[in-house]
Amino acid sequence: MRIIYSIGIYIASFFIKLIALFDTKLKQGVVGRKNTFKKLQNAIQPNDKTFWFHCASLGEYEQGLPVFKALKAKYPNYKVVLSFFSPSGYEVRKNTKIADIVVYLPLDTKTNAKRFLNIVNPDYTIFVKYEIWPNFLLEIKKRNLNAILISAVFRNNQSFFKWYGGFMKSALSGFKHIFTQDENSKTLLESIDYNNVSVSGDTRFDRVLNQLKTDNSINFIEEFKNDKLCIVFGSTWPEDDKLFIDYINNNSNTNLKFIIAPHNIKPSYTASIKSQLKVNAISFSEKTNQNLTNYNVFILDIIGYLSKVYSYADIAYVGGAAGTTGLHNILEPSVFGIPILIGKNYDKFPEAKALINANGVISVSSAQEFNSAITDLVENKETRVTQGFINIDFINKNKGAVIQIVDYIRI
Repeated sequence: MRIIYSIGIYIASFFIKLIALFDTKLKQGVVGRKNTFKKLQNAIQPNDKTFWFHCASLGEYEQGLPVFKALKAKYPNYKVVLSFFSPSGYEVRKNTKIADIVVYLPLDTKTNAKRFLNIVNPDYTIFVKYEIWPNFLLEIKKRNLNAILISAVFRNNQSFFKWYGGFMKSALSGFKHIFTQDENSKTLLESIDYNNVSVSGDTRFDRVLNQLKTDNSINFIEEFKNDKLCIVFGSTWPEDDKLFIDYINNNSNTNLKFIIAPHNIKPSYTASIKSQLKVNAISFSEKTNQNLTNYNVFILDIIGYLSKVYSYADIAYVGGAAGTTGLHNILEPSVFGIPILIGKNYDKFPEAKALINANGVISVSSAQEFNSAITDLVENKETRVTQGFINIDFINKNKGAVIQIVDYIRI
C-alpha cells in the first residue's frame, strides 16, 4: 500500500504542476516547494537544536500558535522551522516572528521525507489538527524522533477506521502522543488500538482568550461605527452574501452599521459585493480622506484586522457554512461576548454544535430565517447580552489545552 500511495503522490505532483500553469495559488506552492531544501540548508546547521511545527494552512497555524509561543518562550535557544502545505498559510505568515525559517512542506515522498529530516533533525515535531502525511510520519518513527499531533479531530468515516485503512493507520504510530479536541476522537483512536491519546480540548480557546489581552482598538473602525449598533459579517463567501445583502439594503434603522469582511479580498469580488448594495458603502482601500461616519457599510478588503474588528461588533455573522467551503472560526467573535449567526452546514464543527445547543449561536438556512433572527437580536438587547454571555462562558470553560500540551513535552 505504501508503494501505491507514493506512486499516487508522484502522479498528483505531475498534475499539480500542470494545473499550476493556469492557477496562481497552485503556482505559488509549486514554486515555493522548489526552494524548500535550499532555504533549510542555509538556515539550519548540523548542531542546531530545532522544533518543527507543521500546519496545513492559516487556520491550523492560528490553532497551534499559542502552543508555538509557549514552547518558544520555554526553549528560547531552539530554532523553529515552520512549514505549511497551503499557499494561503505560507503567504500570510512567511514572515512570522515565531519561526526562524518558514517553508512549504515538500510533497510526501520517501525521498523528500528523508532529505527534510536529515537537514532539520527536529528535537520535537508538532503537527496540528488534520495533518497526517504517512511517509514523513513513518520516517519519523523509523528514526525514533519525538512527534505529537495537537487539537486533533477524528471522525468514523475517515480511512483510519475502515477495513482498507491499514496504511494510514500505521502512519499514526509516528506520533508519540495525540491530543484530541473531544472524547469521541479519543474513543475512535482507542478502537484501533492507538492508546497514547489524551483529550486536551481545542487550543483555539487559549488563542482567542489571548486576544483580550491585546490592544484591539482600530481608529478607522471607531470613526465608522460612531457609537452605533454594529453587525460584523466575518469571512464571508457569495453563499453567505445571499443571506444578508437584502437585509442591509432594506434596513431602515439609522442606528445600525454593517462591516463586511469577505474571505476573498480580490478586487473583483469586493466590487461585486459593493454593486449589490443600495446603501452608502465604502471599502478599506477607499477610505483615505473620507468621513467614514457618513457610510452605512464598511467593506474590509484587507487581511489581518478581523479578529480586532470583532471587538466592535454587537452581533456577528461568521461565514463559510452557508455553502460547502467550511465554517470559519466562531470562537474569535465569541470571546467578545456577542451573539453569533452562521449558515446551515456546521456538522463538522463541534464548537458550533455545542454553542447552538447552548443557544449562543443561531444557524440560519435562508434569507428569511436570517432576517427573523437578526431582527430579534437588533431589537432585543437582553437577548444579545444573554447569548453573548453563553459564548464567552463557553470559551472560559474550555481553556487550558496549551498548558496540558506544553507540560507533556520534555526535552
